[in-house]
Amino acid sequence: MFLGHFGVALAIKPLQPRVSLGTLFLATQLADLLWPTLLLLGVERVQIRPGLMAASPFDFIYYPFSHSLLAQLLLGLLLATAYGLIQHNWRGALLLGLVVPSHWLLDLVVHRPDLPLYFGSSPKVGLSLWNNLPATVTIEIGLLALGLWQYIRATRPRNRTGRFVLWGLVVFLVVVYLGATFGPPPTDISTLAWSSQVLWLTVVLGYWVDANRAPAGNIG
Repeated sequence: MFLGHFGVALAIKPLQPRVSLGTLFLATQLADLLWPTLLLLGVERVQIRPGLMAASPFDFIYYPFSHSLLAQLLLGLLLATAYGLIQHNWRGALLLGLVVPSHWLLDLVVHRPDLPLYFGSSPKVGLSLWNNLPATVTIEIGLLALGLWQYIRATRPRNRTGRFVLWGLVVFLVVVYLGATFGPPPTDISTLAWSSQVLWLTVVLGYWVDANRAPAGNIG
């Protein structure tokens, strides 16, 4: 899952307008933000196997520290605590704590049974939607579109930047997704890990978008 995680962040923004979209992107994608670095460090492992699934060539061999359910619950608690202490917004912190493990729930739908529940010798689960490319693309784009619709209803641009940077973000996300889905797979694990670091850019763009938009009721 890729676009769907961003769709969740966009959709829940109206629930806590004080929480920046960038922070919500950080929460929904925290697992995938940590995973490339853990790959580079050799802590987690993946193999590239073209043809493994219709929508993904990745055989996730070992990634409990970023993608197990327990890890994401703990990461959610950590992010929520840090946000609450820094921003003094504990309702927003609670939302972030719940949003982090939403990543695991969405991944559960698309992954084959490779998602661990906890560290160690855990059972692996997954519903394998990635074996159906048309259904995968439809759900990904549908979730992004739904979240975007909710976000646009709840916010208004403060200026011209607020209008155009949002659509630039959407185009960027869709292009990255389509390139990863329909383009050739990475040649090696190092290339995969380094190229995946571009995901941090989406967090920066989320902050930029939100800084130039305001809740709809605040714009006269």
